Amino acid sequence: MSIRHVLDISDLAVNELHDVLALAQLPVAQLGAPLQGHCAALIFEKPSNRTRHSMEVAVVQLGGHPVYTRGEEVGIDVRETSEDIAQVMAGYHAFIGARVFKHGVVQRMAAVSSVPIVNMLSDVAHPLQALADVLTMQQQHGNLQGKRISWVGDFNNVAGSLAQACVLLGAEFVVSTPPEYRPTESELSAINSLGKGSVRYEAVPGEAVKGAVAVHTDVWISMGEESVAAQKTAAFLGFKVTQHLMTKAHQDACFYHCLPAHRGVEVEASVIDGIQSRVVAQAHNRLHSARGLLAWIFQQQSAAVKESAQA
Repeated sequence: MSIRHVLDISDLAVNELHDVLALAQLPVAQLGAPLQGHCAALIFEKPSNRTRHSMEVAVVQLGGHPVYTRGEEVGIDVRETSEDIAQVMAGYHAFIGARVFKHGVVQRMAAVSSVPIVNMLSDVAHPLQALADVLTMQQQHGNLQGKRISWVGDFNNVAGSLAQACVLLGAEFVVSTPPEYRPTESELSAINSLGKGSVRYEAVPGEAVKGAVAVHTDVWISMGEESVAAQKTAAFLGFKVTQHLMTKAHQDACFYHCLPAHRGVEVEASVIDGIQSRVVAQAHNRLHSARGLLAWIFQQQSAAVKESAQA
């Protein structure tokens, strides 16, 4: 039986992404209880507010029991290898969620696991956040096809996964970041190949947000980057999302941030706390999108079991 791992948005086809988002908007009662009688392993090398709560609640709402595990309890690749952890936990749980420092960890887990691996964040990707982001934008702006979505700031794991989702949904994704931190042409080309939308780089933030219905940013210094904090902060000084910058976007534009945020650094407090901000809706949609993804994964698994039985 084929196991559906989700390590990044690119693991989903266009129709599958639409299916996940549709499931995310259904009432819990309509999703049944695909995890009834099952447990879910949630491994956290990195601390979290939204990811822990949204994933634990999503598992419970789908009938399962989440088991939260701190990184030091398993000691990934210190006490035990990624492969051993995945293979052992697969005997206890219906799926394994992992929030890790290195993307290679979830890739190695997926290579040996007999149950789905869900990437709850790595240094390369954050598919759960991207799902919540596009779900929120669809609720605010309708169909995203042909609409401009801008990202101002560090092109990090969140931005990369969001760019993939936007291209799959047919949107125009414009990244504005200092030249030394811009995505490479090969990265842009790979994302552009995913769907009918597009992604491109724009050096000037004001040009990037022109006509955009959504303006996104994130912290400039991610967990694990403390040693380069001063260098990155200096480089990004011209990339703060301000009220003035927001005036260059579409008149109905909304502001998005995955949180936690540093007011006065990557975004003005008046923007993130203002009437254009949708950050709380984004955070709440982390639950709904996680539940939709898990429901979809187990729909796929159930269909594969039936198909195998009929073969």
